[in-house]
Amino acid sequence: MYTQEITVKNEVGLHARPATYFIQKANEFKCGIWVEKEERRVNAKSLLGVLSLGIVKDTVITLIADGADEKEAVEALAELVEHEFGE
Repeated sequence: MYTQEITVKNEVGLHARPATYFIQKANEFKCGIWVEKEERRVNAKSLLGVLSLGIVKDTVITLIADGADEKEAVEALAELVEHEFGE
C-alpha cells in the first residue's frame, strides 16, 4: 500500500472537469486507488464517488493505492493535482 497527502490548490477544487481528468488518469492503472478526505474514503476511479467528497480549494486529501503499480499511480495523480489539472 502506498499513500500520499496532497492539498488541492486550483480555484474551483475537484469539480466536474478536473474530476473527470482525475478519474481518467486513475483508470490508467491496474491497482486499487482511493481518495480519502476527513475519514471518508471513495474509489478514485468513480466520478460520483470523487464528486461526493466535495473537494474545494485548499482541501487536504490522501491518495491511497494498493497493487502492482501503486507508487506510479499515486505519483501520477499527485502530479495532476499539483499542476491544477491543467487548468
